[in-house]
Amino acid sequence: MVDFVDSLYPELTLETDDIIMTIAVKKDYSKIEELDKRKKEFIKDLNEFIQEFSETPESDDFMLYFDDD
Repeated sequence: MVDFVDSLYPELTLETDDIIMTIAVKKDYSKIEELDKRKKEFIKDLNEFIQEFSETPESDDFMLYFDDD
């Protein structure tokens, strides 16, 4: 069975030494013809997403995972 989200949006997995993050991209960046501008727009949107997430209760809840019990 194909995941419904997979069939709608392209996915990207980003990996560093500390984090692996898979994201589904909802915005259609094909409307931006120039590659450099398209990349800048994507990075801007990604930074905004991270900033918005950092201000949510979910980000606090996620950090609680690392508390010692």
